[in-house]
Amino acid sequence: MENSAKLQPELAPIVACTVSRDVSNFDLLIEDMEAELGENWGDLTFEDATVFLEQPDAKSLEFIAIAVDDQDENDLDMIGDLISQANNAKIKVILIAEEVSPVALHHLLRLGANDFIPYPLPEGELHEAIERLRQPETTTEAAVPDEMRNTLKATGNYDGVVLPVHGLAGGTGASTLAVNLAWELANIDKKKAPRVCLLDLDLQFGSVSTFLDLPRRETVYEMLTNTESMDSDSFMAALLTYGEKIHVLTAPADMLPLDLIEPDDVLRIIEMARTNFDYVVIDMPSTLVNWTETALSKAHVYFTTLELDMRSAQNALRFIRALKSEELPYKKLRFVLNRAPKFTDLNGKSRVKRLAESLDIDIEIQIPDGGKTVVQAGDHGVPLAETAAKNPVRKEFTKLAMSIHELNQAVEAGQ
Repeated sequence: MENSAKLQPELAPIVACTVSRDVSNFDLLIEDMEAELGENWGDLTFEDATVFLEQPDAKSLEFIAIAVDDQDENDLDMIGDLISQANNAKIKVILIAEEVSPVALHHLLRLGANDFIPYPLPEGELHEAIERLRQPETTTEAAVPDEMRNTLKATGNYDGVVLPVHGLAGGTGASTLAVNLAWELANIDKKKAPRVCLLDLDLQFGSVSTFLDLPRRETVYEMLTNTESMDSDSFMAALLTYGEKIHVLTAPADMLPLDLIEPDDVLRIIEMARTNFDYVVIDMPSTLVNWTETALSKAHVYFTTLELDMRSAQNALRFIRALKSEELPYKKLRFVLNRAPKFTDLNGKSRVKRLAESLDIDIEIQIPDGGKTVVQAGDHGVPLAETAAKNPVRKEFTKLAMSIHELNQAVEAGQ
């Protein structure tokens, strides 16, 4: 008996646990955990996990994967306590959620979950989440070049102009307008350059970081999920600088639900930007969310981009109807026609006039087709002014920035 006992292999320590009401409801999670960790993981219920995390054996855990669905929303307090307990024990938490309401998801993420994965699990996503957890916390921040780090100090004594940009359909140039408008505003006065902040609030497909060749950082996610504790210093630290001219809050590194942030979160972010910058340009998601109203209410002018086609016309009509039905300030909208017809295209001009009349709107800004140069500037991560200063699209951006700045100066002078 003694010899046979000595021959028994020593059990490998458990390095992770799934925690759920019933793990059989998450069969894909079981498969991925086995693929990643072999037999070095366990399964616990919420009640068992609360007890286990107090035991000495829990010290070997790298992380716990808490899997929840809509039926667990009545137990949010217990799950939240479990996340806090894991944080106190310095155990990382991956939150896996299926059909959980945005409010519940937001609540759990704020309590300290380190990563979030929707269920059913996308292929390879658990592996990537585990790799991220195992990286030193300073790795991402150290990768940011010094010239991109924001050194501008918070002042809190500005009253900035808020300029959201909202694309009514994909490919209508909303992000291009937001990026280049911010750049032109920052360069509008060589002697007294305005302070310009560019916020990318498209949490899923935001491309401002691509258009300016800036890295995405975990700092942004951390700030978005805990705006209640955000102050001027933490906000400014989350910004990156492009060309020492514009200060950018990029979209998060991972694709996140648009309802991850709530109206109060967006209000705090906009107010923080307004009090530290002359101009705040916001690249909005094309989808209407519960905080679109917040951005619209704070906007001085709300730019909406469209093209001369049926999808843009129908989306513009639906957009205006939605705002009117909720009694929102739709008159703040300024319509921007992308790839507008040339001056000599009389047929095209006629179509623009009919479009405006059918929608009962004024199309005040018409951006011409700048050709491949515009696309190439975005691919290279630079504003148009840096690569194609004489492009007709860039000239329209300059004119728009000048009109905004002159109007703002006139208002300030009147005060």
